[in-house]
Amino acid sequence: MNDDGHPLEQFACPVTLPAQDKVLLGHGSGGRLSTELLQRVFMPAFQSLALDSLNDQALVDVDGVRLAFTTDSFVVNPLFFPGGDIGSLAVYGTINDLAMGGAEPLFLSAAFILEEGLLLATLEQVVASFSRAAQEAGVAVITGDTKVVEKGKGDGLFINTSGIGRVPPGINLSADQARPGDCILLSGSIGEHGIAILSQRQGLEFESPIRSDCAPLHRLVAAMLAASPAIRCMRDPTRGGVSSALNEIAAQSRVGMELEESAIPIQEAVRGACELLGLDPLYVANEGKLVAIVDAAQAERILAAMRAHPLGQQARIIGRVTESNPGLVMMRTSLGTTRIVDMLSGDQLPRIC
Repeated sequence: MNDDGHPLEQFACPVTLPAQDKVLLGHGSGGRLSTELLQRVFMPAFQSLALDSLNDQALVDVDGVRLAFTTDSFVVNPLFFPGGDIGSLAVYGTINDLAMGGAEPLFLSAAFILEEGLLLATLEQVVASFSRAAQEAGVAVITGDTKVVEKGKGDGLFINTSGIGRVPPGINLSADQARPGDCILLSGSIGEHGIAILSQRQGLEFESPIRSDCAPLHRLVAAMLAASPAIRCMRDPTRGGVSSALNEIAAQSRVGMELEESAIPIQEAVRGACELLGLDPLYVANEGKLVAIVDAAQAERILAAMRAHPLGQQARIIGRVTESNPGLVMMRTSLGTTRIVDMLSGDQLPRIC
C-alpha cells in the first residue's frame, strides 16, 4: 500500500523488467534486454577477439585475406509484407551486416526450418524471392540445410543465413572507433519496415501506404568508402532502431552523442502512425538504412556520395559525437529541449526480422 491507501500494483511501471530465470520476448528486441542476455550468457561462453568487438560481423585474416563473416536468423511475422518477404529480408539482412564492416558480400548459406503443414506454394514463393534477391545483389548461395518440425512448433517458416565477404585493404570499421567531433550520418527516413510489418500484422490501413525499406546496402557503402575512407563505423539500425544502434556505438567507444530531432527524416505517414500507436520512430526497425560515424572534415564529401546513390538520396547529418556524457545519446527536440535517447527496454514490435 502507498501513503494514500491504494495498492502499489496499480502504479506498476510499464517497462519490461529484466527476467532473472526465463527468456522474454524483449530479449530479442535488439535493445537493453538483448544486451544483458548477450553479456550474461553468450559472451562468457564464447570468448574471442573477433566476438569481443561486438560488431555486426566478425573480421578475420585468412592467409593475408581479410574476410567478414556473419550469421543471422529471421522469424518475421507475417512472412509477406508490403515491400518484401522473409526470403528477400534474409538475403538483405545478411548482406547488410557484412556491408557494415565495409565488406564486399560474396557467399551466403540458406537454412530453412519448416513447420509441418506449410503450403509448398508458400515455400516456393519464399525460395524464389530469396534466389532473386541474392542474384540481384551479386552474391552466390553456396550451401544450405532444411529441417521440418511438428505442426504448431515452427510458425510456418524460419530462415537462418550466414554470409562471407571480402574486406578491401585499408578498411577497418568498428563500433569502438567513434571520436569526439565526428559527425553522425543517417542514410534516409526511418521506421518504414517496422510500421509496414505492424500494419500488415494488425490489418491497419493508413491514408498513405507504408512499405518496408528492405534493401541491400553494400553498393551504397562502397560508394561512401570510395568517396573517403574516413568512416569510423557503420550500423544498420534494425531491431531497436536508430536509438539502439547509436547507444551501442556510444557505449563501445565511450563517447557521448547529440542528435538534432529536426534533422532526422521521417515519412509523414510513418510519423502519423507512430503518433497514433504511441511508438517512437527512433526505436522502430529499419531494413534498408544505415548510420555512419565519420570524420567531420570528410562528412560533406561522404554525404554527397550517399545522396548520389538511390538508397541515400535523403541522407542527412543528424548529430555529432561529443566528449561529454560518455555512453549517452542525447537529442535536442524540435521544442528546444534536450532528452536522453535510451536503449529500447522491452520490445515494441516482436518478430520484426
